[in-house]
Amino acid sequence: MPRVVLLGSSPGPDTAPGQSTPPAGLTLPALPGCPTVIGKLHGQLASLDPAPVTIVHSGDAPAYRGFPGKLVETSDLAGELRAVADAVEHATENLFILPANSLIHDELIYQITKSKRGALALIVKEPREEDENGDAIVPDVPIEQAEPEIGDRTLEDLPVRVRASKSRVISVGSAYHAVTRPNSVLLGPLHLHQKHAVTLAEVARELADMAHLFGPEDDLVQLLVLGLVRRGVSVGIRGRRDLFFQRVNTREEADQAVAEMATFDEDKARLNNAVKGADGFFTTFFVSTYSRFIARWAARRGLTPNQVTLISIALGVASAACFATGARAGMIAGGILIYFAFVFDCVDGQVARYARKFGVLGAWLDATFDRFKEYVVFAGLAVGAAVSGVGDVWTLALIALGVQSIRHLLDFSFGAANRRKPPSPLPSMSLAISSDTDLRAALEQRKISRSGGIRGLLKMWTKAGKYRAVHWARKMIVFPIGERFAAIAIVGAFFDARVTFLTLIIWGGIGAAYSLTGRLMRSLA
Repeated sequence: MPRVVLLGSSPGPDTAPGQSTPPAGLTLPALPGCPTVIGKLHGQLASLDPAPVTIVHSGDAPAYRGFPGKLVETSDLAGELRAVADAVEHATENLFILPANSLIHDELIYQITKSKRGALALIVKEPREEDENGDAIVPDVPIEQAEPEIGDRTLEDLPVRVRASKSRVISVGSAYHAVTRPNSVLLGPLHLHQKHAVTLAEVARELADMAHLFGPEDDLVQLLVLGLVRRGVSVGIRGRRDLFFQRVNTREEADQAVAEMATFDEDKARLNNAVKGADGFFTTFFVSTYSRFIARWAARRGLTPNQVTLISIALGVASAACFATGARAGMIAGGILIYFAFVFDCVDGQVARYARKFGVLGAWLDATFDRFKEYVVFAGLAVGAAVSGVGDVWTLALIALGVQSIRHLLDFSFGAANRRKPPSPLPSMSLAISSDTDLRAALEQRKISRSGGIRGLLKMWTKAGKYRAVHWARKMIVFPIGERFAAIAIVGAFFDARVTFLTLIIWGGIGAAYSLTGRLMRSLA
């Protein structure tokens, strides 16, 4: 469970002129129970951290009293930064830092805190494109028209300006620190792996000593991300997508945000998030388009992922039995059953992610019985070939089994080796330097040094994935489980076991050669 730090006060515009109540103390009459913003947030975070640390200005403290956790009162920005350092320095859990005046969906909290990135920040990008040199291409429409979901404020009105690439934050600005060609806005939530807790504490204290250089437009989370980036921590980025987040500062903003939040279908977003985003072509277009609805139906009726796995196993065994008859009707029935065995193989994972029921046993069962279903179908096809007089195809069956076993061995061993590989360090830069020119130059030099030889070829092949045809061709060539089950179902139903095994061996061999080549190149690079 992460350690939660709520920032109840900020040097940014957290309190509107003439407003006596801190934004987090605003009530939300449109919601059941008429909670305050901070009360709602405490309810959402209780399962993550029942005793969060809340850092506030002394004058705003009354609005935060009475809630669980530790309340830290400060008098200025330097005190807030030092309080953050004290709160995170000895953390043994991951950290989730967000402003206390946040209105956010539960599902968005879940997705951010379950991220495997070492650091992740929620941002919104300006709707503009870049040319091949990274220079901005000015859009034809104003920002406020292209980003209506921000509400009455446009990107230009928001103080937190950052420069982000496709995957991470490159540079962050402040009243003192310049940011070259900002293209994004940092919205607030920050999730950090515990291994970076000490670094965060160090930069927070260093920033506290520089507090006199910052202005009222600077934001506390922004400054923390600034410090992390300058220390070489890779801060990943995530957009809001189909979920809601907004920091509210006034009664009008709070009412408007609650109304807008109600227009989002959070359950639909949760269901969509239950589907893997990196599945193969067949799975994406012929299974996941409807399997998610089976998963929701199953989860709402109390079915566990392991029970769905058992259904998938039963269908796989039934498919093998049908193939073993050798009759054309049996081959067709076997093809249909193996397809639905794969559908329920997808459903069990989707149920686990939708209902958030994870377990070591379930993960082990899923991985083990995927292989069991595949190999028992091989046996069924071979028996059916002998029964129908096609001939002895056991040799082909053993070759197909060997090809798949070698592929699985390569996949697991390469994954294990990759997990042991230390990440490539990013360039760092002193916080005392105002310009980010040297930092960006170092990043560019790093990019150039990694663009030659084998690295260059790999990068070119990666970039080619932006074309949909290439993207799906790369997905299909490796012959993932969805394509394998589809090949068995279709070829087995229309032809015979011999043709089915030849298809598995040839396509599987091509996929193995492609995967092995890619892994060798990545290892050498």
